Amino acid sequence: MSQQKPNPARSKPRRATAQSKAIPSNRPEMQKQLPVLPAPDDREGWRIYWEEHQQPWRTEPEIDEQRQSFLAERLSTITPNIERGVYPFKGIRLKRADLEWLLATHEGGRGPIDWHDPNQQERQGVDLRGAYLQGEDLRELPLAHLRGGLLNWSKGSSKDEWLAATPDQRESSAVHLEGVNLAYTHLEGAILCSAHLEGARLHSSHLEGARLREAHLEGTGMNGAYFDRATNLFGVYLSDETHGSVTLADVRWGEVNLSWIDWSKVKALGNERRARQRKTQEGLVKDPPIRLAQYLRAVRENRRLAVILREQGLTEEADYYAYRAQNLQRWVLWHQRKPLKHFASWVLWGLAGYGYKPLRSLLIYLVVLISFATSYLIVTHTLQSQSSPLTWYEALVLSVSSFHGRGFFQSTQSLGDPVTVLAALEAIFGLLIEISFIATFTQRFFGR
Repeated sequence: MSQQKPNPARSKPRRATAQSKAIPSNRPEMQKQLPVLPAPDDREGWRIYWEEHQQPWRTEPEIDEQRQSFLAERLSTITPNIERGVYPFKGIRLKRADLEWLLATHEGGRGPIDWHDPNQQERQGVDLRGAYLQGEDLRELPLAHLRGGLLNWSKGSSKDEWLAATPDQRESSAVHLEGVNLAYTHLEGAILCSAHLEGARLHSSHLEGARLREAHLEGTGMNGAYFDRATNLFGVYLSDETHGSVTLADVRWGEVNLSWIDWSKVKALGNERRARQRKTQEGLVKDPPIRLAQYLRAVRENRRLAVILREQGLTEEADYYAYRAQNLQRWVLWHQRKPLKHFASWVLWGLAGYGYKPLRSLLIYLVVLISFATSYLIVTHTLQSQSSPLTWYEALVLSVSSFHGRGFFQSTQSLGDPVTVLAALEAIFGLLIEISFIATFTQRFFGR
């Protein structure tokens, strides 16, 4: 008779009870085979237990046998079918403990995939298509090659599940990770096309080679995340009204192609939105040091993104985020209690938009010329001392000449004449505006 192989999904150590502790066993070798499990609420005990079993990424107590049987049965009896939208865990609410068990027993007990092992590059990760894990804390889990959507590219093959599928089939296969904490999680090579990651935290996550085509990243925190050139970001959703925008501070983009993203829909990045909020999520007014730190982070986020976009030839998009960084820097000066620099920044914003709003400069130039030309007309037509009132075109010529510091006057006019005073005042305005124009445009085009 052949011996039955142990099932890793069913084998389980004995849990500690009062009875088991009180009655000694006459068979110490049995105690070795069935080690005592920590209590369900002993978090530190479970951490030590999993570390001793070479599974340091596990933090939750082992799920009970009934749950194990349920998950194992779905894996063994349900065959994925894209056309019908059938997947092992579609519509199932999974907890972190469930996912830990699925990883530990993946492929008959081989466990999770090691991205850095060349011999494991062809393995497929845990299939979570259509599953619900909203709000779960999945920090530091080894989810390389996770299947959370349809494959849109296959190495050495022309197969493209995502492209051949209908919109309903794509949505049916999408894993739901809204609000999930994925900080420091290994998602290398993960298939997350059309996946829902709204509000998720991907801080310092490893996304090298991940496929995020049309994934929903609205409100996602991706500070310090890692990408490489194999990462597919085609058509991802980065912003919406409900979840806000993605946060991208200190993201390591590698050589990922950012031209696939529709940046026009991302009006403000996540850290900027957070910095502009006067209150916390709990409704408390933020302390000034907290707001300053958030504004500094938002400035760095926009500037870094602008640099990366410009390096990839996306000049217009880069200018947009560089301009937003300048706007945020103005509020940094305010919170740093530097009123003169803050006022100067306001002036540069109003006159030329820090060099990114050239039409604003032209508008201000015309407003100043017309305003002073009108003043010349009023003065010369109302004061009896003016023997020859100016015509409208003479007033305009005088305004242009005075603005650029080359005003000319009749020999009968004294230095105290109202027209002379107005011309001198306009020359001062013109000098300040010209200096601001030169400074802002020089900073924009040559100070990068």
